[in-house]
Amino acid sequence: MLKRVRKGVHKMTSALNSESENSVMGMTGGKKIPADGTGVIKLDPWLEPFKDALRSRYSHAQKLIKTIDETEGGLEKFSKGTEKFGFVVHDNGDITYREWAPNALRAYLIGDFNEWNRDATPMTRGEYGRWEVTLSSRDGQLAIAHGSKVKISLVIPTSHERLERVPAWITRVTQNLNFSPVYDGVFWHPPQNERYTFRHPRPPKPKSVRIYEAHVGISSPELRITTYKEFTKSVLPRIKHLGYNVIQLMAIMEHAYYASFGYQINSFFAASSRFGTPEDLKELIDTAHGMGITVLLDMVHSHASKNTEDGLNEFDGTDNLYFHEGSKGVHEQWDSRVFNYGHHEVLRFLLSNLRFWMEEYRFDGFRFDGVTSMLYTHHGIGSGFSGGYHEYFGPNVDEDGVVYLMLANEMLHNLYPNCLTIAEDVSGMPALCVALSLGGIGFDYRLAMAIPDMYIKWLKEKEDADWDMGALTHTLVNRRHGEKTVAYAESHDQALVGDKSLLMWLCDKELYTNMSILSVFTPVIERGLSLHKMIRLVTHGLGGEGYLNFEGNEFGHPEWLDFPRDGNDNSYWYARRQFNLPDDDMLRYKFLNEFDCKMQWTEEKYGWLHSDEACLSLKNEQDKVIVFERAGLLWIFNFHPTQSFSDYRVGIEAAGTYQIILDTDDPAFGGFGRNAKGTRFFTTPFRWNERKNFIQVYIPVRTAIVLALESTL
Repeated sequence: MLKRVRKGVHKMTSALNSESENSVMGMTGGKKIPADGTGVIKLDPWLEPFKDALRSRYSHAQKLIKTIDETEGGLEKFSKGTEKFGFVVHDNGDITYREWAPNALRAYLIGDFNEWNRDATPMTRGEYGRWEVTLSSRDGQLAIAHGSKVKISLVIPTSHERLERVPAWITRVTQNLNFSPVYDGVFWHPPQNERYTFRHPRPPKPKSVRIYEAHVGISSPELRITTYKEFTKSVLPRIKHLGYNVIQLMAIMEHAYYASFGYQINSFFAASSRFGTPEDLKELIDTAHGMGITVLLDMVHSHASKNTEDGLNEFDGTDNLYFHEGSKGVHEQWDSRVFNYGHHEVLRFLLSNLRFWMEEYRFDGFRFDGVTSMLYTHHGIGSGFSGGYHEYFGPNVDEDGVVYLMLANEMLHNLYPNCLTIAEDVSGMPALCVALSLGGIGFDYRLAMAIPDMYIKWLKEKEDADWDMGALTHTLVNRRHGEKTVAYAESHDQALVGDKSLLMWLCDKELYTNMSILSVFTPVIERGLSLHKMIRLVTHGLGGEGYLNFEGNEFGHPEWLDFPRDGNDNSYWYARRQFNLPDDDMLRYKFLNEFDCKMQWTEEKYGWLHSDEACLSLKNEQDKVIVFERAGLLWIFNFHPTQSFSDYRVGIEAAGTYQIILDTDDPAFGGFGRNAKGTRFFTTPFRWNERKNFIQVYIPVRTAIVLALESTL
């Protein structure tokens, strides 16, 4: 279990964190707090024994920034690697191509432009093993045509073998599976009239983050890959209707293997060509911005594809150019390569990669994937993480990885003040979402990864009557208070083959026979719809400071996710989202879809995600009832599988007249409407469950209601 800071200091710690600068060179928000990386101890006293480790990483980050200031002119210039490396088109039409390949004896640029003549366009070696060549324009025309194919050809020592590689900084790669699975590098420089022009500013940084996690390629009921343009036209309006204000786009960075879900990157600066052109992706993001929606990129800097011909692996003939040498540079579980975060040129590559996606495509931030792998030398493999603080410090921690993440947040938050960064970490690393000036790592949010695991485990192993209200609420609130957390009931991880969506666990085969409103409303379907809504609502209200939903799960998408591969005869049957289901007025999926919509828009109105943590006043094991207050709202859940309760007394702090604003039993959401709309609930000034007042309510079996003061309606 994670140790928690006492609730009484929650407001103080949150204020200290928010008032401190997110920079290792910045000011802390409180007096007498040392500027040496140990300020975080004020937020979490359990860190006191590890102050030397905190100082070490803080000093390491400061030294790196000073070195970059002295040698590169600062992080701002250092992170503009795309202005030096890859293909740079000058105002006069000349093209300069640069690449880092220190092991190469000779280097040549080859492609359609020189009819793939291996010796026609030699490159010149500069310092640090940087190769370059400039191609002059011809009669006002670029020497390399837009859309033509290119590669770098390297001669390596000893064998003098030729290695031909896709340029590391290439911004466009394409694949033709009719000829080869290997990607081709493409010179992408469309004429001005073919470039997308952004029309909308970035939206303001949201106070509450309601995240819709989406994969462009699966975003259609059809048995094929969906395009950026189709997502823009068909899916963005759905997301807006549902009330989500943040989209997290998966699998955008180019990956050779579609079934990797986008987590085996081969070209870090290229948007996946499976879904369309770079201009199409820009249109998608700009359209989302026009709807007021923030767009995050699922950023994979935790590892890279082992591909050699079209990846970074063994780029110049060595195994330690971008990665650690030998077994240290191999991620055994993912069968991929691990970056050497301590190398100057690797830092340039990764920081410039972040900057590129922010500038070229106008993403608003990142969800960093696999952060646990970056934080530890063991990459989280075989580590259960009991929560003991000794696990977060010492020889198992990759300080270079930690410091890279600190630099990434330093650069992003200083250049883009409204940028959002989210960390996917299963370990519970303290201070992950604490300001850099206090000694934190600087993320805005972390994912609450224990919550969905609990739901799946309970649905697999427990009877409903055995659900433990104390364990449920503990899992939902057991987070590092003062560090913002994104809660979710299920993400893409729970939907992958080998597992099932929550509604599939709840209803199983009856999803195929009893989801029509003309069919019998069986006990299985009634239970499934009820718990699906309740699980989401209690997670939304109690689980964190942000909320995430994976595409399609808002309406209880059936089955699971499985991409086309040899093991399933390359079928797209499970690699799609069946949006036709909630659109069919004769199917009960519409009820879950509209409940999710109501839940998101109610949060938009009352803002509980950016309010203080909930006050939990009741977790009754016998009745299976949970009651809490948050954002001035009263939340009441009856998880009992067989019993309803009339005139059930619950405590409430603020006196007044209340009405129901959200009811899982509403007929509009597939319920029975057992609480009449417009019913008024009056408080009685009598202390109950440590609250100043009480009200009495009717809570039917497996339902939840949220009440608000009449004056707020």
